[in-house]
Amino acid sequence: MSNRPPAILVLEDGRTFRGDAYGALGETYGEAVFTTGMTGYQETLTDPSYHRQVVVMTAPHIGNTGVNDEDPESRQIWVAGYVVRDPSRVASNWRSQRTLDEELTAQGIVGISGVDTRAITRHLRERGAMRCGVFSGELSALDPAALVEKVKASPEMAGADLVGDVTTKQGYVVEPIGEHKFTVAAYDLGIKSMTPHRMAERGARVHVLSASATLEDVLALAPDGFFMSNGPGDPETTEETMVPIVQAVLDRRIPVFGICFGNQILGRAFGFGTYKLKYGHRGINQPVQDRATGKVEVTAHNHGFAVDAPLDKVSDTKYGRVEVSHVCLNDDVVEGLKALDVPAFSVQYHPEAAAGPHDAAYLFDRFADLMAETRNNRKSEA
Repeated sequence: MSNRPPAILVLEDGRTFRGDAYGALGETYGEAVFTTGMTGYQETLTDPSYHRQVVVMTAPHIGNTGVNDEDPESRQIWVAGYVVRDPSRVASNWRSQRTLDEELTAQGIVGISGVDTRAITRHLRERGAMRCGVFSGELSALDPAALVEKVKASPEMAGADLVGDVTTKQGYVVEPIGEHKFTVAAYDLGIKSMTPHRMAERGARVHVLSASATLEDVLALAPDGFFMSNGPGDPETTEETMVPIVQAVLDRRIPVFGICFGNQILGRAFGFGTYKLKYGHRGINQPVQDRATGKVEVTAHNHGFAVDAPLDKVSDTKYGRVEVSHVCLNDDVVEGLKALDVPAFSVQYHPEAAAGPHDAAYLFDRFADLMAETRNNRKSEA
C-alpha cells in the first residue's frame, strides 16, 4: 500500500481515475495530453510549450534518473499537472541532485501516480485532448460530479493567449561558439535553451528577445536572420501582435526560420489559417517526411494547433509561392512550409530535440545556409 495521500484525475467528459498524490498537494487544471517518450521527462516538464497542460506519461516508469540542474530547457517547470503510473522509488544516476517528486513539490506542481496511464492514453486517443483536473489530499474525497463541474469551468486551450506568461522578461544574448558568422534576432515565444545553442554552434550570435519586442527592436540589431520559437497557446491570438512583425520582416527579405508555434505564425503571415487538432502531436517519436528529399525523420513534437495549407499544390501568397515542405505520415498534417520567392521556411516540430532524437538537426544548417546565401546575393546586387 502507498503511504501517499489519495488523488483523483477528473476528465471533462466525466471519466475519473483514482491514484496517489505525486508532487505538491492541491488542485490543478489544464488540457489533458499524453506523451509517449520513454526518456527526457525533465526536458518535457520544462518545455514552455506545455504551459497549462496536464501531461500524461504513457511510459510506465518515471523518475528513475532523478533531476539535475543541467537538463532543464527553461527557468521552471511549465506543465500544469503531471500524471504517471509507477514513480521510481529511488533516483539513481551520477548526475542526479534530487528526486523528481521533490522537484515537483518544490515547484508546486500537483500530480497523480498509481493510475493506468495506458488506459488514459487510449481514452484521450479516442476522445481527443480535453480539459481535466487533478485533485489530491482532502480534495480527492469530494463528489466527482462536483469536480467535473469545476473542470468544465476552467479555461479552454482554444483562444488562449499564453506567450506572455512564458517569454523572457529581459532579452539576452547567446554568444557564438567559435567564429561569429551571423546575427540572429530570436523571438522567445516559449523558447527552449537548446535552441539558441544549436544556432550558436553554427556561428550565430543569438539575441533572444521578449515577445513584447517591437519591429524597431529587431531592425536595430541589423540581423542576418529572424527566428520564431516554439510556444504554448492558440496562434490566432498573435494576429495583431507577431504576425505584422513577421510580415514586415518578410517585406525586407530578412531570412526567417520558425519552429512549432513559429511555424503557425509564419503560416498566418502568409495568409493561411490555423486550426485546433483533435489530438495534437506530442512526444519524441513522430514520423515526418521531408517532401523535397523523401527522407523520413523521427521528430519531437508538442503542438495542438496546425497550419491549414494545401498539400497538393503550391500556393500563391502576397510573398510569392509557398509550398508545404514537410508532412506528418500519421495524419497528413502540415509539418513545414517553404517560401520559394522570399527567404523563409518553418517546421512544426522541435529540431533542437532535447532530449532527442536528432534527425532534424540539419534544419539549423539550412538556416545558416539561407543567411549566407541571402547575404551573398545582397553583396552581388550592390
